Amino acid sequence: MNWISNYVRPKINSLFSRRDTPENLWTKCPECGTMLFHRELSDNLNVCTNCDHHMAITPRARFEALFDGGIFAEVKVPEPIADPLHFKDQKKYPDRMKSAQKSTGEKEAMLVAEGEIGRTPIIAAGQDFSFMGGSMGMYVGNAIIAAAERAVKLKRPLVLFSAAGGARMQEGILSLMQMPRTTVAVEMLREANLPYIVVLTHPTTGGVTASYAMLGDVQIAEPNALICFAGPRVIEQTIREKLPEGFQRAEYLLDHGMLDRVTHRTKMREELITILRMLMGLPPAVAGDLPKPDKAEAPAKAE
Repeated sequence: MNWISNYVRPKINSLFSRRDTPENLWTKCPECGTMLFHRELSDNLNVCTNCDHHMAITPRARFEALFDGGIFAEVKVPEPIADPLHFKDQKKYPDRMKSAQKSTGEKEAMLVAEGEIGRTPIIAAGQDFSFMGGSMGMYVGNAIIAAAERAVKLKRPLVLFSAAGGARMQEGILSLMQMPRTTVAVEMLREANLPYIVVLTHPTTGGVTASYAMLGDVQIAEPNALICFAGPRVIEQTIREKLPEGFQRAEYLLDHGMLDRVTHRTKMREELITILRMLMGLPPAVAGDLPKPDKAEAPAKAE
């Protein structure tokens, strides 16, 4: 009896015991409530396969899907002064920065990269909403200027993916100064006759909307993205009226002439390739390449 209870039973229990399941294997769609397997969701670029709701995606994951073969090189961004105002609310600003860096694995709220999409060389910049709400501080201003300068130097178009809650309050007036700085950066591209395309993602609000996010030669948005300066709740409380359904969403802005296109995330790469090559005066992109023929299969030379 001891042999059975001490050896056989524990052995059987270990074979059939319930194993712990990692918590990040499934994601619940905030729109329809469908449980989505992590691999299925990432393969579809964080778009719900049931209702097409566009969830947040990091700039790094976006660039891996955007650039040819997922290959890109990061563009160096000048470091701004850390905590210039010695700001403190419930936490010190440097502590908030460290927390955001730890949770996202990124240095700041914007990533700038260079590479090719459809064999078209570009510079791309993407904001990370998971990093302090993608807020625009001095680093983001430096990043956009660095992206514009790199684009002018290499004579490449600039594609910017915006996602922000506005200016970073911890940097006060210094964050607001990034609005004219980034506007000047966009003007550098205009003077160099280089395309500047903006892809507005959910949400793009505040000082970001009031500056570089609405200055593109072509304005594209993802479906149902919130794009505004002041949010709908603030406007309703101010004017004390009920706003129309879909107000400040991408489709509403498209109908009212503020956007050129509303494009699904999985079709964004092909659309950007088409627009960029058209604006740069290049021939249509090659949809696919045939393999190089073997020497044995090569046709004989005509005599």
